[in-house]
Parts: sequence; structure tokens; C-alpha cells
Amino acid sequence: MGEPRTFPVVVEKGEYNFSAYSPDLPGCVTTGSTLEETLKNMKEAIIFHLQGLEEDSRPIPSSSTVDARLLTVG
Repeated sequence: MGEPRTFPVVVEKGEYNFSAYSPDLPGCVTTGSTLEETLKNMKEAIIFHLQGLEEDSRPIPSSSTVDARLLTVG
């Protein structure tokens, strides 16, 4: 797969589990029972997604996110 790449991942807590997606990789999503499991699953999903792009001779997108933070307001 070439040199390492970094992609942003958004993790959301649901009532019974967690879900995650990468804004730069549409359709690349996963879930897990715990945060740790969800992040592990997301890493595997990104690898699988990138392999599919390469097999289809499609370009691998560059990361569009330069920073992500949790902000407390109010």
C-alpha cells in the first residue's frame, strides 16, 4: 500500500455501541462494542477500503482534515 497515510476518523457513541467513519473515505464505516474495538475495526476497514481503491485503480484521496478537537461550550 505504499507509505503510511493518516486519515481522520469520527467516532460516535450510540446507546449500545460505538460507530466510526472517515470523512475522507465515503462508505468506510464500522461499529464496535467498545471504543477500543471500534478503533481497531476502523483501522482494518480503512486498510480494506484502500486496498479496494488500489485494486480498482482509483486514486487514494489525501486527507482533507488538518485538525480535529473536542470543544466545550456554554
